[in-house]
Amino acid sequence: MSHFEAFMLALIQGLTEFLPVSSSAHLILPSEILGWPDQGLAFDVAVHVGTLMAVILYFRKEVVALLGAWLNSIFKREHSAESKLAWMIVIATIPACIFGLVMKDFIEMYLRSAWVIACTTIIFGLLLWWVDKRAKQTDDEYKANWKSALFIGLAQAAAIIPGTSRSGATMTAALYLGFTREAAARFSFLMSIPIILLAGGYLGLKLVTGTDPIDFGNLSIGIAVSFISAYACIHVFLKLVTRLGMTPFVIYRLILGIGLFLFLMSK
Repeated sequence: MSHFEAFMLALIQGLTEFLPVSSSAHLILPSEILGWPDQGLAFDVAVHVGTLMAVILYFRKEVVALLGAWLNSIFKREHSAESKLAWMIVIATIPACIFGLVMKDFIEMYLRSAWVIACTTIIFGLLLWWVDKRAKQTDDEYKANWKSALFIGLAQAAAIIPGTSRSGATMTAALYLGFTREAAARFSFLMSIPIILLAGGYLGLKLVTGTDPIDFGNLSIGIAVSFISAYACIHVFLKLVTRLGMTPFVIYRLILGIGLFLFLMSK
């Protein structure tokens, strides 16, 4: 993989990880359409590290408050709104962990294709549009309870299917439950921290125990570019989502999905 390809893939990862457009789909497409080589396990770890650093840094105050409150609820039996939200994030993470472990090999073998991405991009894009137009938008993330957290967690689990979009699925579920757009986005971003940490840790363990060669130049590009682009993406999205809604992302998903179908049928 060239430095240019590493730069572009890291940029794609950073820009799409937190937008409701599916980062996994965009990372699969260059190899499917342009014939680029697979980025490899080490690069996957690098871009996970970059996006994780971005979301933790952006929400550093919230992360410190939630983590402290969560630990206090365990060791001191002190409960607060922050500790409740932290526990809701934990609950929301469980379904994706289970689904990922059980279905990982099946998805890798049968669902990582441009045809699947084209279908899921359109279907879940339309679902996001439908929910966004009918959402009550009355609650913030602190109103989450174990039932709503589990529901959003199941949406995150379904997003393991390429093209679905983790952030898109979780925001759709949160909007359906009555969250405001900004609250849905914040909850989605905060619950991305444990799942990215777990996924990155799993990939890192495979890397350490494997024999794949490591290109430290591309690794550095992957971390730096994904970090900068993800941080900027989070900031801009939170500023614009209340005013613009989800429609621009739905339109993009429809264009991408239809374009993929036309490309695949022309081959």
